[in-house]
Amino acid sequence: MQAMFRDLPRASLPPWCAPYWQGVEDPLGGELWYAATLAHALPPGASPLAAVTTAVLLPLRWDGGVLSSLTTEYSLGWRPLPAPGADAAALTDSGRALARLLRRRPPTRLEALDPADPVLPPLLAGLRAGGLVPLRYGHFANWREALPADTGWAAYLATRPPAQRNTIARKLARAGREFRFECLAAPGAALEPGIAAFEAVRAGSWKPDEPAPGFDAALMRALAPSGALRLGLLRDREDRPLAAQYWVLHRGGATIPKLFHLEAARAASPGTVLTALMIRRLIEEDGVQALDFGRGDDGYKRLWVAERRQRLGLLLVDPLHPAGALALARHAAGRLRRALRPASGPDAA
Repeated sequence: MQAMFRDLPRASLPPWCAPYWQGVEDPLGGELWYAATLAHALPPGASPLAAVTTAVLLPLRWDGGVLSSLTTEYSLGWRPLPAPGADAAALTDSGRALARLLRRRPPTRLEALDPADPVLPPLLAGLRAGGLVPLRYGHFANWREALPADTGWAAYLATRPPAQRNTIARKLARAGREFRFECLAAPGAALEPGIAAFEAVRAGSWKPDEPAPGFDAALMRALAPSGALRLGLLRDREDRPLAAQYWVLHRGGATIPKLFHLEAARAASPGTVLTALMIRRLIEEDGVQALDFGRGDDGYKRLWVAERRQRLGLLLVDPLHPAGALALARHAAGRLRRALRPASGPDAA
């Protein structure tokens, strides 16, 4: 089996790669996501490309002499994309072919991987057989929760920490008098003012400037026609937006890529109010059975969902390349430091 690099234009995904996306149902890892990433999220100097065999496609980027997965700060997940019908043997053969393509160069960095992805074990077996050494590291945390069947808002709320539950109940009791809640789900004239309100809240939030300020708007516009978008806004009595967030629906679950509130309105807790109103709507009207708070270990997320998962990174290292040998030495030194780290706690002597 042969492997090759092929360019990915920023304007649109080329027809030849369409079969690899056929089995990708998740809108946060499919063609819409990659199209928005290519057009709006890549740094100016990055060159998108794909490493391809007949059985798998790896979306990649070449940036400053480093080859890595086609991921950015917005990525919630990344995976090798198998062709329809590709079995474990074909993926292992693909790994061997990709190893030949990736050897004699600095380590290739793959990020945002799900450790439970069934594509990884046979592909990694082939990469190892082809002479590459995969080094694992923790990339980012992902907080989520699967809801029991037929969970309603009251049942969900009852499982929250007591202080959070009391805060939500108190804030929602006042919300009808102080705020106006809006949820936009369809394309059309109403969506653009909603996106403008989202961007106005972002500009007045505590968060730093976006590395790719056009990405979220482009993704929302792309998602709306499929029915996957839920854009939530909280406005005051003068119709000024105070908080904004958007969720993406997929197979009974909902993921929130971004949420903001105005720093000047922090005392009114508009972010908490909007998140509660959105989750209540997602449960009661959309019937979602899982909530996913996306990327990051922010402390507030564990108040809304209970399960922490770890997304992984991989360095694909050629031990015969100087940069690969250095990466292996650093990895071994890190493991040794962790093994020699003194124990802590009451039993430490």
